[in-house]
Amino acid sequence: MKRLSRYFLEGLLVLVPLVVTIYVITVIFLKIDHLFNFTTPGLGVAATLLLITLVGFVASNFLTRKLVRLIETLFTRLPLIKMIYSSIKDLVNAFVGDKKSFNRPVLVSLSADNGIQAVGFITRDNLEHIGISGRMAVYFPQSYNFAGNLVVVPNERVFPLDADPGDVMSFVVSGGISEAGNKRTIKTVDSGRKKQC
Repeated sequence: MKRLSRYFLEGLLVLVPLVVTIYVITVIFLKIDHLFNFTTPGLGVAATLLLITLVGFVASNFLTRKLVRLIETLFTRLPLIKMIYSSIKDLVNAFVGDKKSFNRPVLVSLSADNGIQAVGFITRDNLEHIGISGRMAVYFPQSYNFAGNLVVVPNERVFPLDADPGDVMSFVVSGGISEAGNKRTIKTVDSGRKKQC
């Protein structure tokens, strides 16, 4: 009976990640295909990739760059649209733009004795533009979720981590069980103390 239970659990470990990944990719493909009303599976994704590349080419062209800037200026001046457009643009830039925001992993002390700490990413060093001085913005991704919390903390409670940002994000999002996070020793840059995760 124990052997059957072990086989069942090993089967789950193999099948669940595979099936969920295939399901999510299939749903994305079908949704995009449905958007374009294509009957051939995958044609919508190919059309989307082609369209994105074409827009990138047009946007980087010297002649059309002014038109793109004009549209952006228009979007950033309209009250409700400005909030939506700016937030989405900043989020996309944080991952793929020149101003990547999730490339500075840190360890933040949440208690005075440093007994409770959290792993996050600095998104802003200076908050004086919103009337807060001596503090910075740190984003804490949530485990097993595409969300997170932005927390304003005193500068002296933030310790940069000497680790690959991708590994740190994977470590946090996986709830600390990611292989990338487990195989590395995360070291705080300022203190030189090593934290085995």
